[in-house]
Amino acid sequence: MAKKFGGKYSPGGKASGDPVHEEAVSARALDDATVGTKLLYIPAIILVFTSINDGPVNLIVALIGAALLTFAAWFTQEGLRAEAAYAARKVARKPSIPRKMLASCATGFGIALAAYTGDSGIIGSILYGVVALGLHVVAFGIDPLTDKRMEGVDTFQQDRVARVVEQADETLAAMRDHITRLEDRDLTARVDAFQATARKMARTVEEDPRDLTRARKYLGVYLEGARDATVKFVDLYSRKPDPDARTHYIDLLTDLQDNFAARTDKMLVDDRTDMDIEIKVLRDRLQREGL
Repeated sequence: MAKKFGGKYSPGGKASGDPVHEEAVSARALDDATVGTKLLYIPAIILVFTSINDGPVNLIVALIGAALLTFAAWFTQEGLRAEAAYAARKVARKPSIPRKMLASCATGFGIALAAYTGDSGIIGSILYGVVALGLHVVAFGIDPLTDKRMEGVDTFQQDRVARVVEQADETLAAMRDHITRLEDRDLTARVDAFQATARKMARTVEEDPRDLTRARKYLGVYLEGARDATVKFVDLYSRKPDPDARTHYIDLLTDLQDNFAARTDKMLVDDRTDMDIEIKVLRDRLQREGL
């Protein structure tokens, strides 16, 4: 039965020092990874406005260059988010699209076109583009090029875990995107706390892929249900704030978080039991062999 929400994560409650709160903060590292990248959109804007009175040909070239620079800025942000997610996981597949490297190329072409609208000529424009491409690579690096795996664990199992965890992270990200539409700091913090618990389960599965069978329903069906419930709640609450709907939604998050935490603790206990059994078997064998 759902219980009334209250405590550390309720408005006015204290969450400092709580490990779940700290994990929720670290989960926002994906957004922190793109801090300052919005400045990359400025050159495209400047290029368009400075080319308006330069004739139709230069304006078209400038618009194409601005489009490439805008694409490069967006792909740089997405590439940094993907790299942050890759770095945060112990088991991860390399990004399917090399976003940062494509952004570097787009930056080079965009700057070359921007230079061409001036008095740089073809050779000079190409040189400017090459320099811009190189500077982008130096500033932001390249995308991860290899899968991240754990030694001693079956490759097939790691691939299954990586797919499930990636899908879970996408579902959690969509859930947070929807709740932030309400601009309600308390609700956003409550969703962050639940997501921290869900991500802790995902990290536990990454460390021991044998837990995937027990966690699949939680990281799949339950998370998708939480996302769908969030979408419906946000649609309802944005049209007409309803205290009862808010309470029911918070109760749902509390029940989900409690169940996710309990399942994660159970997996950790089972893992410890398995380790103790293996140690005991090994010690017994060594004693039998007189070592």
